[in-house]
Amino acid sequence: MKLDVMSKRFLWLLQCLMLLFVGSVMAADDIRTERVQFKKGESSAVVEGKIKGYEIVDYVLGAKAGQSMNVSMATKHTATYFNIMAPGENEVAMFVGSTSGNQYEGKLPASGDYKIRVYMMRSAARRDEVADYRLEMIISGN
Repeated sequence: MKLDVMSKRFLWLLQCLMLLFVGSVMAADDIRTERVQFKKGESSAVVEGKIKGYEIVDYVLGAKAGQSMNVSMATKHTATYFNIMAPGENEVAMFVGSTSGNQYEGKLPASGDYKIRVYMMRSAARRDEVADYRLEMIISGN
């Protein structure tokens, strides 16, 4: 049975879409997750880390609605940022570092686990660059 030109194009497009889907699922598996625990009596924590290329690290910390969060990142790598995701979010960020900088301060809208996602911009990631960083997280208030 011969396939007409439209059928061949459709099959080719379907294969491309499947490859994109598999690639995005595999990329999501590359996110390393680390729970942040404040020491007893402390309201802040500092982590130092390193990412390379497309590596992503999610730092997860619990907080309550109405508390204040202050997050800052120090890095010499100019294409390394962090985003903040509210509880229950995995994709949409309430703070985007690449457009707002490496400093966030604000009142939290909900109670639960917040993700602070450290990543490198694609232009640097595809060159497999390495970035050292220092991330400070402060939760204060009720």
